[in-house]
Amino acid sequence: MNRILISAQEDFTLPEWFSDSKIEAYVKSVLEKLNYDGEEISILFCNDDYIHELNKNYRDIDSATDILSFENGEKYTDDEGEWLSAGDIALSLETLPKNAEYFGVSENEELKRLLIHGILHLNGYDHGEEHIEPGVEPADEMLILQEKILKEFSDVNLLSN
Repeated sequence: MNRILISAQEDFTLPEWFSDSKIEAYVKSVLEKLNYDGEEISILFCNDDYIHELNKNYRDIDSATDILSFENGEKYTDDEGEWLSAGDIALSLETLPKNAEYFGVSENEELKRLLIHGILHLNGYDHGEEHIEPGVEPADEMLILQEKILKEFSDVNLLSN
């Protein structure tokens, strides 16, 4: 069992399609597919200005980005059992449509890709300088795994009500 905590930036209006229960179920399914158990992950959905500030403050990069992962790795116990606080993910829903257009994919596919990407980072994966490029097969282990997992969830639609 895994625990997913979903929140939104204060004063940020989520899109009509947004369903935290669908996103939670999807993230739990991805974690199960990766054989991760007992993880707690928090996901914050935000705008470009907010993620820009996070990127500037934590990575010294003065621009917005699509997703940031902040690995934690601490364990704790509560009345439901022992948990690994894997960490926090911040995802800009304003960058999502820009990414989808750039990659020539649906916003649904890009959202699923970003969530997988964040989960892998929280679990120790890193892709170095390589990034997904339109029409280019990735060579990095993390990105290969990311795309493999994404294909396995091709039938999941996170953007419909």
